[in-house]
Amino acid sequence: MKPLLLVNENFPAPALKRLRAQGFDVVAVTEDMPGASDRRVLERARELGRWLSTFDRDYGELVFLHDLPSPPAIIYLRQEPIPADAPAEWLASLMSNPDLKPGFFITLGSKTTRLRPLPRVV
Repeated sequence: MKPLLLVNENFPAPALKRLRAQGFDVVAVTEDMPGASDRRVLERARELGRWLSTFDRDYGELVFLHDLPSPPAIIYLRQEPIPADAPAEWLASLMSNPDLKPGFFITLGSKTTRLRPLPRVV
């Protein structure tokens, strides 16, 4: 089963459209809560039980340095020069791994994936 996703405002619209076309259940901050603070987005992902996908590294600071409770997982997409729909391909590839579990801060790039356990998953 595919995890439920919440994508941050910086997530490209073509990638959002592609994920939905591939059958992912995705809530987009741009549609649901534009202009929300990072703390509020983190809280909302947690409330909805969704994995947060973002290009914003501040979420790592919020959960690791400020000890805020985390959603099931956070996927930090590295800033790289990429086509606007590439994040959808990266996420779909990540989600196709049957061993993928919640509870991690996942750094995802075009060629690398790193998993770090989240300190406080609620």
